[in-house]
Amino acid sequence: MNGPLHGVRVIDLTTVISGPSATMILADQGADVIKIEAPRGDFARDVATRRGGFSASFVNNNRNKRSVVLDLKTKEGIDAVLHLVKSADVFVQNFRPGVTERLGLGEKTLRAIKPDLVYVSIAGFGFTGPYKDKPVYDPLIQAVSALASVQAGSDDKRPRLVRTILPDKLTGIQASQAIVAALFARERSGKGQHVKLSMLDTIISFLWNSDMGAHTFVGDELEKEQAQSFIDLIYETADGFVTVAVMQDKQWQAFCRAVGRDELLADARFLTAQDRENNKDARLEEIQNSVLKFKSDDIIRILEEADVPCAPVLTRTQMRKHPQVVANEIITEFEHDDAGLLRQTRQPAVFSKTPASIRRGAPKLGEHTHEVLQEAGLDTQLLNSILKHNEV
Repeated sequence: MNGPLHGVRVIDLTTVISGPSATMILADQGADVIKIEAPRGDFARDVATRRGGFSASFVNNNRNKRSVVLDLKTKEGIDAVLHLVKSADVFVQNFRPGVTERLGLGEKTLRAIKPDLVYVSIAGFGFTGPYKDKPVYDPLIQAVSALASVQAGSDDKRPRLVRTILPDKLTGIQASQAIVAALFARERSGKGQHVKLSMLDTIISFLWNSDMGAHTFVGDELEKEQAQSFIDLIYETADGFVTVAVMQDKQWQAFCRAVGRDELLADARFLTAQDRENNKDARLEEIQNSVLKFKSDDIIRILEEADVPCAPVLTRTQMRKHPQVVANEIITEFEHDDAGLLRQTRQPAVFSKTPASIRRGAPKLGEHTHEVLQEAGLDTQLLNSILKHNEV
């Protein structure tokens, strides 16, 4: 059974994480993604955690794609890309702003070849402004977007990075959604368009929903942020850690009774949700004191019986084996021809009629160069020249 994007062809000139993760979502959903790589390959091929000549980073962001090696510093390489664009629906690149124009692969050039092309540009900081030409890695976006300050809790605390490359991965998800939206618009109008997004814009937009309340009402901004009540709701138990989130009055009351702290029900600091917010440090301390005497499994059982929102804090290994994760079947195993048996996740969205699937593992560098270029009807002389160049 074909995925929902079966029949869509994507030319992918992206590297590392943000672009490749976006195009892998499309590939998992059925698109034919042609990954164009320089002779040296995507940098992600060389990072740590490796087996069978493949890095975990590369196999986890490039499955279901076909790899074509083209040297974009040569006329032959550029000509081959231009030829591939003729049969493409989407062209995605995450070079620094201006690079594709200098290569001869800018939007105007490609649109002259394929008028209804969806052309996608992913940038770090943006396409204009003083930082547009800066080299970008995830920590820089976390710093400038204020994500690191949000992680600190208060402006007077030391900023902290999220310990995963959230800007890269979230930009990939945002890009995949935008690409599908542009394809849908093309179905309605018959016209392609240029989709631009930056990692910085993606994270600022992401933060605004829940972390920029003090900057929402113009004229009433806070000059200095203090820690919010939704930070570090992790509590130590007698043998580990749990999280407990009590928001509504009934949940607070149920918690107090469940842990044998009925005296807190009459405490003036905690009578209403507003009281508990105003005295959040004291509230968190009382919750911590209450759960510390219990083992994690015991307090989870007690709170679940009282319908109090709670969950265990799992390590990565524990997460893989947790009954809820197992029931969701989000983690799957796939046999890669070179890297062996892999453990990966399926796409989280489940389609009832056009399911996403893992059809092939991440490709070897240039594995499909001849196949793809021959399919595209490339001139024999040009094809042979490219293949000979790649052998050097």
